[in-house]
Amino acid sequence: MKANYLPSLVLLAASVVPASGFAAGDAAAGKTKAFTCMGCHGIPSYNNVYPTYHVPKLGGQHADYIVAALNEYKSGQRNHATMRAQATTLSDQDMQDIAAFFEQGGK
Repeated sequence: MKANYLPSLVLLAASVVPASGFAAGDAAAGKTKAFTCMGCHGIPSYNNVYPTYHVPKLGGQHADYIVAALNEYKSGQRNHATMRAQATTLSDQDMQDIAAFFEQGGK
């Protein structure tokens, strides 16, 4: 009976692998691609003017979280005009690279 679960486990494991085929992001490439991001996310204790809120520090954040957030801005699931404008210009590989850069500390 346990053998009946094997095909399901294989399909489940395959669904976790990114469909894009990209390897983990390239942090060195991400440093260049994240130049614009640093204008807000690289300033300690920076607050956005409108709407007013604390801009989060991204250095050390998990890459998967950053990629997910960028995709949500790109699709409109997250509402912030500046972030949406930035995210819509990024390819999947750009997002992976930027996320790798920030995950390694973003410096």
